[in-house]
Amino acid sequence: MAALLNSARRLRPLYSHLLRLPRGAAAHRPSPRAAGLAGAPGSTHLIYQARLFAVAPHQKGKVQGEPVSGIQNKQSQLFDWALNKLDSSVRKTGRITRTSLLKIFDDMCRTGYPSSNQVLLLLRSCGSLLPEVPLCERTGLAHMIWGKLQNLGAVYDASHYNALLKIYLQNEHKFSPTEFLSKMEEANVQPNRVTYQRLIAAYCNEGDIEGASKILGFMKMKELPITEAVFSSLVTGHARIGDMENAENILSVMRDAGIEPGPDTYLALLNAYAEKGDINNVKQMLEKVEKMEGYFMDRDLMQVIFTLAKAGYPQYVQDVLSQMRFEKGYIPDAMNLSLNLITQGLEDTAFQVLKSFPTLPSENHSESSMNSGNFFLRHCVTMDKPLSKLKQFCDELKEANMHSSPLQFTLFCALESKKAALAIDLMKTMKEEGLPLRPHYFWPLLVGYRKEKNVQGTIGVLKAMHELGVEPDVETYTNYVLTNFDGIQTFRALLQENGCPFETEGLSVAELRHEAIYGTLENVLSLLSSPSMPSVDLFHFKGCLLFGFKRSNNIDLWSKITELLYKDGRYCQTPPGPTEAVGYFLYNLIDSMSDSEVQAKEAHLRQYFHQLKKMNVVIPTNIYRGIRNLLDAYHVPELIKDIILLTDTEKLSVAEIPKNTELEVSALEEELEKLKAEKQPIGNVLKELIVALCAEGNMQKALEVKAKYEPDMVVGGYAALVHLCCRHDNVEDAMNLKEEVFRKDSSVALDTNKYLALVEVLGKHGRLEDAINILKEMKEKNVPIKDTTITFFFHILNAAAMRGEVETVNRLHESILTLGLAKPSTNLCSPLITVHLEKDDLPAALEATIDCYKKYDKIPRIHDILCRLIEQGNTDLLQKAMDFVSQERGEMAMLYDIFFAFLNTGKYKEAKKIIETPGLRARPGRLQWFAEKCIATNQMETLENMVEMTQKLFECDRDHMYYYLLKLCNISNDWQKADATWTKMQEENVIPRERTLRLLADTLKNNGQEVSFDLPEIWYEDRVESAPVLENNPEKKVLMLCKKGRVQEAYNILLEAQKKEIMFPPFAYSTLIKALLAEGCLEEAIKVKNIAETHIKGFTLNAAASSLLILTQVRRDYLKDAMSTLKTVLESDTVPLQLAVTRLIQALAMKGDLESICTVEKMVENLAASIGLSRMLFVNNTVLAHIKNNNLDMAMEYIEPLVISGMQNPDSPMTNISYVFRKVIEEKLEPALEKLSAMAERLVNQFGVYKPATDLFLQYVNAGRVDDARFLLQRCGGIAEQKGILLAFIAKSSQKPGQGQKIKTLLDLVPDFPEMEIVYSYLLKCHALDNDVVSAKALFEKMKAENIHTDELFLKRLAILLKNAGEPVPFTEPPESFYFYADKLRQKRQEISSHDV
Repeated sequence: MAALLNSARRLRPLYSHLLRLPRGAAAHRPSPRAAGLAGAPGSTHLIYQARLFAVAPHQKGKVQGEPVSGIQNKQSQLFDWALNKLDSSVRKTGRITRTSLLKIFDDMCRTGYPSSNQVLLLLRSCGSLLPEVPLCERTGLAHMIWGKLQNLGAVYDASHYNALLKIYLQNEHKFSPTEFLSKMEEANVQPNRVTYQRLIAAYCNEGDIEGASKILGFMKMKELPITEAVFSSLVTGHARIGDMENAENILSVMRDAGIEPGPDTYLALLNAYAEKGDINNVKQMLEKVEKMEGYFMDRDLMQVIFTLAKAGYPQYVQDVLSQMRFEKGYIPDAMNLSLNLITQGLEDTAFQVLKSFPTLPSENHSESSMNSGNFFLRHCVTMDKPLSKLKQFCDELKEANMHSSPLQFTLFCALESKKAALAIDLMKTMKEEGLPLRPHYFWPLLVGYRKEKNVQGTIGVLKAMHELGVEPDVETYTNYVLTNFDGIQTFRALLQENGCPFETEGLSVAELRHEAIYGTLENVLSLLSSPSMPSVDLFHFKGCLLFGFKRSNNIDLWSKITELLYKDGRYCQTPPGPTEAVGYFLYNLIDSMSDSEVQAKEAHLRQYFHQLKKMNVVIPTNIYRGIRNLLDAYHVPELIKDIILLTDTEKLSVAEIPKNTELEVSALEEELEKLKAEKQPIGNVLKELIVALCAEGNMQKALEVKAKYEPDMVVGGYAALVHLCCRHDNVEDAMNLKEEVFRKDSSVALDTNKYLALVEVLGKHGRLEDAINILKEMKEKNVPIKDTTITFFFHILNAAAMRGEVETVNRLHESILTLGLAKPSTNLCSPLITVHLEKDDLPAALEATIDCYKKYDKIPRIHDILCRLIEQGNTDLLQKAMDFVSQERGEMAMLYDIFFAFLNTGKYKEAKKIIETPGLRARPGRLQWFAEKCIATNQMETLENMVEMTQKLFECDRDHMYYYLLKLCNISNDWQKADATWTKMQEENVIPRERTLRLLADTLKNNGQEVSFDLPEIWYEDRVESAPVLENNPEKKVLMLCKKGRVQEAYNILLEAQKKEIMFPPFAYSTLIKALLAEGCLEEAIKVKNIAETHIKGFTLNAAASSLLILTQVRRDYLKDAMSTLKTVLESDTVPLQLAVTRLIQALAMKGDLESICTVEKMVENLAASIGLSRMLFVNNTVLAHIKNNNLDMAMEYIEPLVISGMQNPDSPMTNISYVFRKVIEEKLEPALEKLSAMAERLVNQFGVYKPATDLFLQYVNAGRVDDARFLLQRCGGIAEQKGILLAFIAKSSQKPGQGQKIKTLLDLVPDFPEMEIVYSYLLKCHALDNDVVSAKALFEKMKAENIHTDELFLKRLAILLKNAGEPVPFTEPPESFYFYADKLRQKRQEISSHDV
């Protein structure tokens, strides 16, 4: 070969012959400059090819070993899912994980029919796309995939062998090219040009020039062109044997042959110098290429860095790093380089690369802390790097301000990887560094040992905690430690034996919980009475105590424990104190019982209430009302007379007092006159009379009674009159009455509601100074402020804002915050902007928003301002608003805000410019939100524009976008638009998912149009062969009767045919079985199945029929049979429907069958992702199974760590337990609901996470449990701030008839929605669905009374409703169509969307 290279005369004829390429062949490579300017295909090249391959399942043609239709459909679904998984991973990170690859592979194997394209995709993923996997393991994966799929019937061609060669080269796998060619020959596969090129590369990588020459000879003999790739390999080959002179001469040889050396050749030479450690030539080559007006891309230079590090020249890495241009895509490429280096034991060089990263936003997208290098630390832990190295890297990251908490994150990775020894060592290091250690750091270790029932392992962790000075808290003991021991005393003994004398508050509370759960109330009383018991809030053990109360019938112990809780200051320290805490305890006790339990224990409860009265226990009136409602619902009204003994009846209205104690006004007046005549004290009766008159709303008579008996008036009577006058807008009398009561006793303070009513009425009548003085008085007299008070403040401010009173809003708001009556919130600040928007003063509104941010760090109503500015065309102010949003929320959020605002207002050209901003990425949550709004309001034009504009948006899922468009076409029954959309999808080369194809097919079929593409056949689409059949053909009769729903007749015909020994084909049996199951005829379906199995060897039901059989068995409660059917389905490599597995799991949960749930989970483990089974399906139903088994503590121990883990790790899947809330409410599992409620409240109080509590609140509302919702809202006031979730509930409720009352209930509970216009729009939609004209008209009048703007869409919907009912329209009906006005409704919803991402 050397002779060939040294003789130009021999090379020229050779290359002149080899380079005679057909027209269109890639004979010439672009210059380095052109290559640099054009960029490289990068990691998306594989996916581009994969997308082309994905077209194959939709094409008709010859398919070897074509499987049945059902399996083909599932195969297509699987490939679609696999493609999306790989596509998303590669596009975002340039890599995939071994776990993802193996999951796709396992699912593919389950289908049993791997296609050529699927195999190709998997093989290509086993090389450089797995930087976190060692080279030998990558190759092993490729071989395993190759062999397994070949056994399953995959047919390999040259492309597969070429892919395997590529993997060998990327993984540096040594193999014999000759043997490789022999295997291809044995498989009757002809090598092509790519095969020979890669074999040449393999020879050259080993320095075997002679072997490469032989392959070149083959190529010459076959007249195959010699491309740049071959020359690049030859450069590498000569360099590997130390012949750098000939390696450099390759460039001249190429030019002599008419091929200009391209980037690949120069890169090969550059790597050759790097292998030799020749940094001078590396620099000279870089300069030379730059003088040629070209450059090496960052990705090329990274290859050089990798070569230097592997060759043992890390000292030169910095020289190459300095040449980086930090192009787009640099970060993921550099991350992959670092991962590859770590995998191959070159972590020091990897760290050098990491430190060269440009300024990065942190990986969790929080600008408040820079946490670059998480991926680096995680992979170092995975690869078992020593502690000393990890410590070194963490210190350097900290010093360079690249990571705020590297040691803590490394600990997290160690715990996540279950590396217990490393985790303990890291915690010791953290202690040496002075970093805090928390008990929950040890939970993952304890969970592992608990699952293994490893007592010594648990003790070992506790010993480590003791050595590190970390005291286990109550949650640690309760949820992770004590469950692993037989008893408290055994546990204490083991602690002492191992030198861990933990006598802490946590252990005491855990012991208290333990005794309560087992119903040993005497021990609970002893513990609570013990002077050594630490102060611990009732909240921490209330759930267990309630459970213990229900297990015991000893009312004396009930009473003594309750008295102790009420009077011992150790247990009710949280404001507002023991009265409310014990009140809620009593409420929760009653609420945790079923109606039958309360009725059975009525005598016990009566005795309990009377004993508490003797002990002077008092509960608040609002809690009394809740308990009263519960007792009334449980049909034990007599107990209400007993529970009322525990509250102050003076604070109750007459209507709230039980009927048999109620005195009519007339009777009270008679009693009053009688006492007056007898010269007896009349104060109490006078107060009752005043309160009764106030309850009736009879202000005039109440004032007359007050004037008549004024010397005998008491404070309670004055307070009731003040409130009554405020309700009637009688501000003068209200203030006079207030002054009168203070003249009698200046120390008296009204309750909070009375003060708020005064502030509201004074503000309404322009007496601003008096209103501010009332606020000052509230502060001076320490009036209690609750969440409902803050809500009332908002209503006062918002009412003033709607009146346009700028000074009133500003001064009241300032006074409320300055006096410390409330803390600033977005909701409370929004009236400051609303007042200017109502006056259409946008400059002032924007300035008010900016001022809010400066003062309170809040940005209220910014979306409304943006939309208004666009409508008015105020570009200067719009720019100012955009700059402000960009600075405070980030440029990405600002761009989406302004994009949607432009779309809202029909500014499509401007919207297009925004979405084409370089670097803008797709945010699926925001795009979906906007698309769903377009669908809900039938805005075809706007949705079309958004779909078209996002065509080139980075990481935008085009199938999703077109699905939204087709969904709207389906709703509007516009098949022409659907057909045009299908054409656009094909032009854009979009690979549709099955749901998209089905939606399109449904639209076309519904309009009598032909479907021009293949669809997987579904139930009732099994078709009879097209050959002519006789009318008396029983097979045809069975099929036709099934389609007409006459299933019993079809069944009878089959039985008659069976008697005549007439056999049917498999699809006829399957069709009849499905029809019978659809009618619930399980026994008949089983009989038909047995007949089919008798006549047809190997007969199996398809996926649809099998799933229907499972569903029917579940409905009949034949759960064992259903599991058996599922097992048979899976063993036959059939894929069941998601619904069938879901219903089976849910049914098992309601039986408390944990073992079967685990069994099913293992059965479908490799199938879950492909059929859309959520992880939460098994989590939620496991929790429900524990609950049904009355094992509430185990349920909490199982779910709470998952919820906490989901909060602490943003990368983990979301843990959504709304389904559990719904089921325990539906099933009236009150003890479980109490436990779950306590957990939700704990997440609020300890972590500030409101999602579970808000979900529970909405489930209460949905179930009509209004009092429960109200009490939860009082305890977790922040629920009212979760506007996005609440509005989503309203929007969802408005989609179904009969849901209007739920929205009204929610508004009663949380009346402080700043966007009441949107809420009322949804409410009108409910009325329209119900054809409720009366409610719709009342709503319209209410909006006018509240001065709430009614937009055109609202008016159009109301006008249509009125006209359909034959009633006059009392306003000018907007002239345009409904769809025209629907676009404007979105303008008020933009603020919510910004929180959905």
